[in-house]
Amino acid sequence: MEAGRVTLSIVLATILTLSTLVSPASAQLNDDKQPSETNTKMYIFGNNDLTNCFTHFDNNDTANSAEEGYGEKTWSSANSQVEVDYTCAISEKFRENMYLNNNGTIEILLNFRVDADDQNCGQGNTKCENLNLTFMKGGVELARQEFPALSVDDVDDTVTWNIPVDRNTTVFNKSSEEPRLRVEFSYPTYNGDLPGGCAIWYCGGAFRMYYHTPDNTSAEVVFPIVNNSMAIDDDSEANTDGGGASVAGIPGFGLMAGVSALAMAAVAVSRKSEE
Repeated sequence: MEAGRVTLSIVLATILTLSTLVSPASAQLNDDKQPSETNTKMYIFGNNDLTNCFTHFDNNDTANSAEEGYGEKTWSSANSQVEVDYTCAISEKFRENMYLNNNGTIEILLNFRVDADDQNCGQGNTKCENLNLTFMKGGVELARQEFPALSVDDVDDTVTWNIPVDRNTTVFNKSSEEPRLRVEFSYPTYNGDLPGGCAIWYCGGAFRMYYHTPDNTSAEVVFPIVNNSMAIDDDSEANTDGGGASVAGIPGFGLMAGVSALAMAAVAVSRKSEE
């Protein structure tokens, strides 16, 4: 009987230890750059020439972002294209998976300032490709949207894009599926094709994207983040409790099953010792 009690004590101590490890898998570490249920905005930063656009979730950390609050490319010659193609990627990989409300919406808010010639589209070798944004999970394209209303008249303009959450966007796995945003645009420069040419008239163009700063509350992506206990995997019938209720999103479910098995073993050992 004494041996049984010792065994039971050891098993119960193990159960208590394991139970302290059970926590919601969606809870990020104490890092403001990481997403969580209470830290749902991903901010966009970058350098001054648009060669390094990056994102994270810390509103106050603007390190390595342009002091001017924007990145810009300029063209000073005629017969050229105001053309950009770059991607804003997460600066620190997720430490835990990010789960989204499957009835929610991803909200994107950006500011641009573009100076280009929309009067010479299609003439010669020129082309006019409106602003296109592509929302990605890792390297996989999830949604793409054209924004023909973006002004090219050298004025600040705002772009908003709402993406409904679907099967492809309910989970962003850590270390490989962080969200990314691709920006594409191409319009001809001003050619100074009036008498006097570029010597008198303006030639060239510019493309500017504003970054998040304390004074600029745009340049952000808002995610409807939820705890993974609220996330349901509709694709797997194996992830059910036998009565049709999903357990895929229950944090620590496999661990709790193991704990339950240990508890039953403890009872069996105790009874055998008493006999």
